[in-house]
Amino acid sequence: MFEQTFKNIDDILHKDAGCGSELDYVEQTSWILFLKYLDDLERDKATAAELTGKAYTKIIADEYRWTAWAAPKLANGSIDHNALTGDDLIDFVNGNLFPYLKKFKTSALSADTIEYKIGEIFSELKNRIQSGYNLREVANLIDQLRFRTHKEKHEMSHLYESKIKNMGNAGRNGGEYYTPRPLIRTIVKVVAPQIGQSIYDGAVGSAGFLVEAFEYLKGTKDLTTNDSITLQKKTFYGKEKKSLAYIIGIMNMILHGIEAPNIIHTNTLAENISDIQEKDRFDVILANPPFGGKERAEVQQNFPIKTGETASLFLQHFIKILKAGGKAGIVIKNTFLSNTDNATVALRKELLSSCNLHTVLDLPGGTFTGAGVKTVVLFFEKGSPTHQTWFYQLNLDRNLGKTNPLNEADLAEFVKLQKTQADSPNSWTLNIKDIDQTTLDLSVKNPHSPQEATLRTPSQIIKDIQKLDEESAEILKSIEDLL
Repeated sequence: MFEQTFKNIDDILHKDAGCGSELDYVEQTSWILFLKYLDDLERDKATAAELTGKAYTKIIADEYRWTAWAAPKLANGSIDHNALTGDDLIDFVNGNLFPYLKKFKTSALSADTIEYKIGEIFSELKNRIQSGYNLREVANLIDQLRFRTHKEKHEMSHLYESKIKNMGNAGRNGGEYYTPRPLIRTIVKVVAPQIGQSIYDGAVGSAGFLVEAFEYLKGTKDLTTNDSITLQKKTFYGKEKKSLAYIIGIMNMILHGIEAPNIIHTNTLAENISDIQEKDRFDVILANPPFGGKERAEVQQNFPIKTGETASLFLQHFIKILKAGGKAGIVIKNTFLSNTDNATVALRKELLSSCNLHTVLDLPGGTFTGAGVKTVVLFFEKGSPTHQTWFYQLNLDRNLGKTNPLNEADLAEFVKLQKTQADSPNSWTLNIKDIDQTTLDLSVKNPHSPQEATLRTPSQIIKDIQKLDEESAEILKSIEDLL
């Protein structure tokens, strides 16, 4: 039922003049879905309070509750078809509901409350649905959805993830909104966070890393009440620059069971990393920062290594904000390993000197549908320099794409071998002392590959050229002697 409901909602929004893309469908569905979720949450809290003999104070005033404007019911429980619709509904939503909900940002007691998140969400977006009749149809459909049981929330979260995936595959968005979940789950397994550790993503996007880390931690043990509180309030932290991604990230975490996500709407790179103190640091960092972007000169001034490449600035931020002994799994373009510009070389030197880069996972092209770039995953621990790095090259017998995406079975060998960092046809260990200490080139060169085995080093090429020159000179001398 849930899946068909989402499809029907998309069909309605497709007809609306204010919604022109998959991004609009997700954004508009998100804010309406959020208010329905909030209504179910309030009812659950009111029931729990009643059972314990306590009073419950409503978050949303009566006239703005879901049952007042979105789905007013008749005495028999059916929808009241005399409810607001058309221009009256649009006027109420734009002129009354949104301004009311925005005020929660200033009236909330703290930023880690659901009240604050309500205010922040409705300060960041606007209703794009232009037809009040379309909005009425969407509200009627969403009213059929329930968030009361664990099963319902689980199914809803999976459907929402599917919508994010579709948006990420829509072309121009690429991997900006969607990192393949099999890859995220694999990164989380290797980093292996523990309950009690703080987990951070400074480019949080749709919160895929935080959601999968939450699912992983829930499955590691039977949770105590304290464990549940820790996971809800003291574990997951994120920052996101873009409004739409911020809203989707919050909604995604809420649907997965985190009531008031600790996600801040801010430009992470606008923060000067020299201002980061010990209290600001995290135990675990999981992230896929945007790559290919170009940052302005004033943003670059926040970093000791100046570069316009967004991902390189993020990597500096991550190294700085990771606690000593902390662990990280970061997706980055594979050119980071080999580029010879001054900034990239300096950043490789910083990473190798301040962290133990113990593992590099080399991913095939097509891993990120529509992104068109090759990537690697860097796994490192902060606090001691790198002496050797274990590489794994993911070689598949098929091309990856929208209809043939990466799956967890593809990565099973990597997860198994990584535990012991064993040698195999796809894996090898590189001693850092053996690489060029000037460039610190970490290019992926599988010594077990016949193609790689035939490649010569620059010095070998020069020697071979010299040898050929000498042979040519001898031949010419012989010819001259004959003449």
